[in-house]
Amino acid sequence: MFSDFLGNLAITNSETISNRYGELTAALNKNFRDTDSKTANSLQVGSFGRKTGINGISDLDMLYIMPKGKWAAYEDGGQYKLLKDTKDAIKARYPSTAVRVDRLVVTVTYTNFHVEVQPVFEQDDGSFKYPDTKGDGKWKITKPREEMNEISKADTEKNYNLKCLCKMARAWRNKHGQELGGLLVDTLVYNFFSTTSEYDDKSYRIYDCLSRDFFKYLSELSKQGEYAAPGSRQRVKVKKNFQRKAKNAYQLCLEAISAENQKNVNDKWRRVFGRPFPAAKGEIVEASMAKAASSWRNTEEFIEDRYPIDIRFTLKIDCEVRQRGFQMHFLRDMLAKSIPLLASKNLEFWVKEITVPEPFEIKWKVLNRGEIARKRDCIRGQIWPDGGRRRRTEKTKFRGDHIVECYAIKDGVVVAQDRIHVPIKSDDD
Repeated sequence: MFSDFLGNLAITNSETISNRYGELTAALNKNFRDTDSKTANSLQVGSFGRKTGINGISDLDMLYIMPKGKWAAYEDGGQYKLLKDTKDAIKARYPSTAVRVDRLVVTVTYTNFHVEVQPVFEQDDGSFKYPDTKGDGKWKITKPREEMNEISKADTEKNYNLKCLCKMARAWRNKHGQELGGLLVDTLVYNFFSTTSEYDDKSYRIYDCLSRDFFKYLSELSKQGEYAAPGSRQRVKVKKNFQRKAKNAYQLCLEAISAENQKNVNDKWRRVFGRPFPAAKGEIVEASMAKAASSWRNTEEFIEDRYPIDIRFTLKIDCEVRQRGFQMHFLRDMLAKSIPLLASKNLEFWVKEITVPEPFEIKWKVLNRGEIARKRDCIRGQIWPDGGRRRRTEKTKFRGDHIVECYAIKDGVVVAQDRIHVPIKSDDD
């Protein structure tokens, strides 16, 4: 199961990504060195460079190593000029491509992913100076080679399990909408392996226990604002605490492990890692036969069939529960206090928190589950646009553990998502 899972996480557009890296490198080499090389003087960094990214990766990073002789032209307050010259060189070669200067990088946007190009000057110790345009501007140091080397070294020492767990952790992050940067994921996985030798000579057959122990480790970490990255010791910030969702993942792993050799074991692991985790082969056939024989239509749609998923921001939804003549409640508060949600209530779902920078698009999914939903042929589950309101109005009609999901889509990629359970009970429950 886990071997197939890792296969499903493989990046399917890696050739396209590599081609874009080559085009950008050639454009910058032509401008700054008068050569057309697509490989010289650039470095693929980030998750793609560390080889810990998964399918759907949308936030790519590239260093362009400037000629040493150009340092004098930018050394004294030329941070923004360096970024602008980098942008102009790319734009001159590819005028129809969207290119803009950000604080630290030049962002080049393609379909379903973007590349952040950072012009740098290499130092004698192998580190790089890069421009920061905030305020009066300054030069800062980055050491991506040390990070990549340390991750690869530790991966070898851990029987090549480290990078696999990095990829699995990203699948979990995407499934549960946890804002967790790529370098932070890799740092947490690296730190976990430094605490145990249990898996130094193991492989796929024990990835169930590996998953369990990793999420238990995450859930028990004290909350802190930053970690030191492997190799470089660069400070990696924690934007959103992950302990609560890690604890939930740990519990889901326990359930999946207890279902070993049962028909629903794959489905249990899918609750941890999402649809990239393979469904049981017999389960696919049975589901197809059941669908053909059923009197209800399975109208559920899946967001990953429409867009790549690369969670990089936070989205939080809540719901106001109203009924004429009664006090308004928030659904999450009701669930926490075990207050039953009955039929004939008006529900107003809304985006409570979102950290995605504008512009972006919101979409919703409302899925009805349970015997009554099937009898009424009212599964729903289609994905609908928001219309700019960041709200969705519904009404409780019949019993069942229903689900509402919300997605934030930026540049053709789902970068944040959240879900809330809507457990409607009858008066007799």
